[in-house]
Amino acid sequence: MLKSKIQFTLLLLFIGLFIVFIPKQSIAQSNNRKNIDTVKILPKSEWKGVLGRPYKQHVPVKITVHHEGGKLLTKNDDARQRLKNIQTWGMGPDRKWADVPYHLLIAPDGTVLEGRNPLTVGETNTEYDPTGHLLVCFLGNYNQQKLDDHLLEVLVRLFADQCIKYNISPKEISTHRDHSTQTTCPGDDIYSYFTNGYIVKKVSKLVKKRS
Repeated sequence: MLKSKIQFTLLLLFIGLFIVFIPKQSIAQSNNRKNIDTVKILPKSEWKGVLGRPYKQHVPVKITVHHEGGKLLTKNDDARQRLKNIQTWGMGPDRKWADVPYHLLIAPDGTVLEGRNPLTVGETNTEYDPTGHLLVCFLGNYNQQKLDDHLLEVLVRLFADQCIKYNISPKEISTHRDHSTQTTCPGDDIYSYFTNGYIVKKVSKLVKKRS
């Protein structure tokens, strides 16, 4: 009789653990899947970047898009060397920045490269304060070149990843020229996808789908 009671108690305990633990485990797994980056970000080592200097810290609450604005950059050009040159110039005597000014950079072929630490405030040549802004920059000049379908897909998925990671509303995605009167950055082609609402609409749909 005692043995049966013990067996029954153990059975109830097992069922209780199953009910309590398994759903939590499933929720955790679901949350992990939701928070996984869908766009690969290549580390600084891929473009031989150096460690940035200490600078102001922040938590991103919005995303702001830039373009480098220098010479036209094609898929056949060396985007990694371009980025290395930007860091060397920015950290040199001309600007004395802490690092490359942007957090994430996108090459013309859609490769995404790591810039400065996202928890470090970016830097800019213009008058706006980038505190709280996650700065995403296209390498090249998008007054002269255009986004293709692949770049648009990368951009939308990258934005969705970052919105989920930092709990940023897609409505907080904008461009450099929205915060400064001193620039046409990120170029007319990229800007057109913001004026017509395409980017925010696509990112909102994707974030909602993954939530």
